[in-house]
Formats: sequence, C-alpha cells, structure tokens
Amino acid sequence: MAFRRRTKSYPLFSQEFVIHNHADIGFCLVLCVLIGLMFEVTAKTAFLFILPQYNISVPTSDNETVHYHYGLKDLVTILFYIFITIILHAVVQEYILDKISKRLHLSKVKHSKFNESGQLVVFHLSSVVWCFYVVVTEGYLTNPRSLWEDYPHVYLSFQVKFFYLCQLAYWLHALPELYFQKVRKEEIPRQLQYICLYLVHIAGAYLLNLSRLGLILLLLQYSTEFLFHMARLFYFADENNEKLFNAWAAVFGVTRLFILTLAVLAIGFGLARVENQVFDPEKGNFNTLPCRLGMLLLVCAAQAWLMWRFIHSQLRHWREYWNEQGAKRRLPAAPRLPARLIKRESGYHENGVVKAENGTSPRTKKLKSP
Repeated sequence: MAFRRRTKSYPLFSQEFVIHNHADIGFCLVLCVLIGLMFEVTAKTAFLFILPQYNISVPTSDNETVHYHYGLKDLVTILFYIFITIILHAVVQEYILDKISKRLHLSKVKHSKFNESGQLVVFHLSSVVWCFYVVVTEGYLTNPRSLWEDYPHVYLSFQVKFFYLCQLAYWLHALPELYFQKVRKEEIPRQLQYICLYLVHIAGAYLLNLSRLGLILLLLQYSTEFLFHMARLFYFADENNEKLFNAWAAVFGVTRLFILTLAVLAIGFGLARVENQVFDPEKGNFNTLPCRLGMLLLVCAAQAWLMWRFIHSQLRHWREYWNEQGAKRRLPAAPRLPARLIKRESGYHENGVVKAENGTSPRTKKLKSP
C-alpha cells in the first residue's frame, strides 16, 4: 500500500526513507495488530491495542450497562490510534490536498499553511459532528446540571472514553508530523503552542474526571476553529474572498465568552455546591478549592491568551490595510494630455483625394487671369 509516488529510492532506514515511508510503516504495524486478532494466543494482546480497557458492568433496573474508567493501559490504545491517525493523515494529504494545491500554484509559505488548514478542516469537521452526537445522546445539552452533578464522573460510557482516546491520539500524532511534513522552522513554535494547549486541556478534562464539561468546551472550540481554517482555504483559492474571516472574527469573541461563562458556572459555582469536597485521587475526586482555582486559572489564562493573539492579529491586519490605502492615495495621478483638435476638410479622404459627402470630388477653384 503506497501513499506517495516516488521517483527516487532512498537507503533503507535513512532519514529520508522514514520521512517518505512513515505512513506505510505505520500501516504495516497496524496490520500486524489486526492479524493478531486471528490467533487465540495473540488475540488478547491485540484487543489491548484496539479496544478501550478498564470496563465495569453496572447493574440497572432493566439490565447491565458497561462503563469505563481510565488507567495506564490507555497509553497502549492511544499508541495504536496514533498510527491509525498517521495513516489517515497521509491519505488526506495524498488524495485530496496535494491534488488541490497543484491547481492553485501556491508559494512555499502558502502551500505549508494550505496543508495545515486542510488537515485541520477535516479533523475539526469530523470532531464537531462526533462530539455533537455524543453530547446529544448522553443528554448533556438538555440537562446542564449534569456537568457538575454526581461529581466525580469516574465511569464513562464507551463512546465518551473512545472519543477522548482518539482526541489524545490525534494531537499526539501532530508532534511527529512536524518532522514528517518538514514544517518550516518559523512555523514550528506556533504549531507547538496550540498542540500543547489542546493536549493539556483534553488530558486535564479526562484525568480530572471533567469529561462532560470538556465535551461542551471542545464542541465550542472546534466549531470556531473549523470556521477559521475554512476561511483560510477560501482565501488561498481567491485572495479577494475574506467574508468568512469576518464571520469567524464575530464568532471568535462570542465563543470565548461562552467558554469562560460555562467554565465559571460549572467549576466555580456548580462544583462548589457539591457535598463531596475531599481530595481523593484514588476515587478520582479533585473537588477542592485549590484544584478548582487551578482549573479556572488555566481556562481563563488560555482564553485570555487566545483573545490577546486575536486582537493583536486584527490590529496588525487593519494597520496593513490602512497603510495600503494611504499609499494608494499618495500616488500622484498621471497627467492627462489635452486632446488635439484636428481641423479636417468637409467630406472624407480616399486615396489621398478629398471626396465630397455625396461621393463626388470637389471642384478645383479656377484662378482668374488678370
């Protein structure tokens, strides 16, 4: 299974070989795990990579329901889905983005940003649809009190835990992709910032048993990011198309306000009213005043930093726009040459002879002899 057409062969296990064949290597590793399901001896180990672990059966009035909690074995499952994400990343790059970018004839800088936005559009769109489905089916939208009631939320449903594992796998896979995609050194710090920001918030919500609140916040954040990267793709296709940027700018500030309000409501007020306020990591309870203040400080600091970057970039764009407008006004207008009036004889010329309007040659005037 080859993802890229190669015209040059590289030494085995060299740097260039790994970069150009990393998706094929990942596919081989995934295939080995899937083959392990076919044999009874290795099936148990293969399931450790594929399925979420730490399942518990909880009896209900009708029947038993299966819930999950987290543990160290989740790292093995995340590792498997990191390779799955690397393969999907290569498929999107090879069969969608590369074909579009060839038609646009972009520069190297724009080509790098186009690939970044293209990958994130696919990820954010799928995550928004998936997250919205989970939030609706779990009933978190219809019952906002469930975000903090019965804390700690140690036991998760299959779809909630699988969603978090896939989210962690995607953002962890983004770290080696900086090397595989040969991202420019100037772009690496910026991309590392938002990758680490997502990892800290997603892992924090998962490990601190705030998975319900984390789902709502991710739904809001991913919706805004999807709109931004769609606007960038349309801009690369047509530089005069900036309408989506205006829509994103309006949604961005509203999203920051909703995230801050929801975090303060759930953590600052909701968890503060829960009776069980004891620090007990074994039972997954982190509902104490220092922990709540630390969570709120992290969320507020992240939102303030994002808002500051947004305001800074908007001011820079406005400054560049007004500088361009001022430069256009300062350019002197080209002087217009006055139109020269040419006096012509009545009629028209044909072969150097003046013809009358009726087509006959005018008579020459005879000079009287003295």
